[in-house]
Amino acid sequence: MNPILSAGLLIGMLCSLWTLVMGFTGWYKDPALANVFFVVIPIEIGGLIWGLRRTAPARGYGGQILAGTMMSIVAGVIIIVSSLVFTTVLFPNYFAEVEQTYRATLLQQGKTEAQIAAAITASAATATPMAQAMSGFVGTLFTGIVASAIIAMFVRRRVPAVD
Repeated sequence: MNPILSAGLLIGMLCSLWTLVMGFTGWYKDPALANVFFVVIPIEIGGLIWGLRRTAPARGYGGQILAGTMMSIVAGVIIIVSSLVFTTVLFPNYFAEVEQTYRATLLQQGKTEAQIAAAITASAATATPMAQAMSGFVGTLFTGIVASAIIAMFVRRRVPAVD
């Protein structure tokens, strides 16, 4: 299988699997554990390293960045689908539960009811399945481009030295 496609599929599936772990454990509802979701970043970076090592013999620096970006796009498409399934099929009350957790956190911080209502209203635009899915795609793409630029400095075609 093409290394770009296989790395993208791997990253997308592993990130989706981690999202399911967050859902089935209920960690997304716990303010102390909600940020554990961001384990998807090292998952993506690990997948990019694996994929870029496989594409390195045929690509220079710019080609490696392009390959990593394409891997991230493949992963991002999988993440869109899995995110939509997560928030509409598996956890249809996801946004209501996140809002309750957010409300409780703001109360603990001493916010007034008016401040809480304003904060929840401000976050309502992104509290939809498609907005969440697209955020996952954009985050995956951005992380992929930046990480690929860094990884490609270390993992790329070796040009023999001329004596």
